[in-house]
Amino acid sequence: MDHAVSRQTAAIEGLTDEIRIDHESAIHLAATAARDCALRCELPGAMPDQAAVLASELASNLVKHAVDGTVYVQRLPYGEGMEILAVDSGPGIRDLDRSLADGYTTTGSLGAGLGAVRRIATEFTIRTRRGTGTLVCARLAVSGVPRPGHWDVGAVRLPARGEKHCGDAHAVAATGDALTALVVDGLGHGASAAEAARSALRSFRTAPDRPLTEIITSLHRALRHTRGAAAGVLRLHSDRAEYCGIGNIRAALLSGGGVDHRLTGQPGIVGWNVPTPRTRTLTLRPGTTIVLHSDGVESHWDRDPSSFLPRLPPPLLAAALAHGHRRFRDDATVLAAQAA
Repeated sequence: MDHAVSRQTAAIEGLTDEIRIDHESAIHLAATAARDCALRCELPGAMPDQAAVLASELASNLVKHAVDGTVYVQRLPYGEGMEILAVDSGPGIRDLDRSLADGYTTTGSLGAGLGAVRRIATEFTIRTRRGTGTLVCARLAVSGVPRPGHWDVGAVRLPARGEKHCGDAHAVAATGDALTALVVDGLGHGASAAEAARSALRSFRTAPDRPLTEIITSLHRALRHTRGAAAGVLRLHSDRAEYCGIGNIRAALLSGGGVDHRLTGQPGIVGWNVPTPRTRTLTLRPGTTIVLHSDGVESHWDRDPSSFLPRLPPPLLAAALAHGHRRFRDDATVLAAQAA
């Protein structure tokens, strides 16, 4: 899919806009995508121009100093606002503190525009590791970045290469003191898969505070006249996680630099044949991050991850998995959450 089609699709479907930064001309594409996203989010005043500056600075740094760089532009996964994510595969930043100073630049280290990005963004997050790469998240919102309850959430949603529609979708909702999240994968690709995913979102949003088994049962009824989907529903409390899923949605619990638990859904297709849904409950250690993703993200990423990956905050973790472990022939969605 070319960049123009990608931006049009993102506008229609609410997808993540992906811009490969493989040439200087991609800097302008990233800036345009960010300005367009800010306008769709109805950010006021100079904020669309600020969004363009953020994307331009991040893309420019990728062109000058990084390998395999990508910029992702999208609405926030909750509330009002937008975010720009920049990911690369190295070489990483040698002196991060100096690189964050306004105007600092040195050949061989990412840094010329990072100080300005940190100053302009409503919220700024960066992690880097020599030999591994750098991840940046710059968020813009009118009055602080909103959160669902006390949870930080990151998500990336991408269509299969060459597709105009995405059969994956995600949603989050604050439900009392808990966070409830859905990831759904419409069967196949294209417009019919996307319609199944939209039907699942509509059903979920009617009452996200229901028991997870009831949410799955309601999704099953809502998708009976679609091609069906896989769906996973996760509820996070301060001390435990509940998971209920049907099909190929996977969940992983990360803490202490590694993977504590892996969860998969029960066999079946939501809307067609669903066994009696079951909920699994797991104890959460402090600082645990939970990842929920479709099979457009490779399942083996969590088998032997580097210590760098599990320690990333949710927005950067979602971007890292989409960038490094995506199956391009399939729609891909990854959602990560952690207590803020």
